Amino acid sequence: MKRVAILISGGGSNMVRLAESMTGDHPARAVIVGSNDPAAGGLTKARDLGVDTFAVDHRPFGRDRAAFEAELIRNLDAARPDIIALAGFMRILTPDFVRHYSGRMLNIHPSLLPKYPGLHTHARAIEAGDAEAGASVHEVTADLDAGPILGQARVSILPDDDPASLAARVLIQEHRLYPAVLKRFAAGDRTRLDL
Repeated sequence: MKRVAILISGGGSNMVRLAESMTGDHPARAVIVGSNDPAAGGLTKARDLGVDTFAVDHRPFGRDRAAFEAELIRNLDAARPDIIALAGFMRILTPDFVRHYSGRMLNIHPSLLPKYPGLHTHARAIEAGDAEAGASVHEVTADLDAGPILGQARVSILPDDDPASLAARVLIQEHRLYPAVLKRFAAGDRTRLDL
């Protein structure tokens, strides 16, 4: 049984879907949920699901990302995770952190990578006149949103879409895609899944 640590920064809707999916014959279980924000709503949701939590507030560390990540690693490694799932974790990780969990860390991103890494993905897709948007699950590498893609889900962009309406429809697909990719990844399957 693979042990999964999930990192969040906010409400944790993807984390909830991941944790809820890891039951029965699933090859993994959520063992801890961590956040860089002690007030993140997802921490309460994780505890309600019976998953241990921790928070390492990034703010007291200022610009010392290495010290923040050292504390993050200390908390994560205490839970002995086999897989790290980033689920709305809004901190850019250093190459040292990524190396520590190399080959074991996944992220979900709200665009059809390699299009639109970083922020404001929905607005950028609409402004570009794209016919579709979506979400990608990828392995995390030192380059932002650039690791091997393990799965994608596509959503048509409607004529009257704004970033909020598009984001809401993409999120529905994220909640389908991430659990499906994580289950395959935990079973050793890294082939790409397209929904």
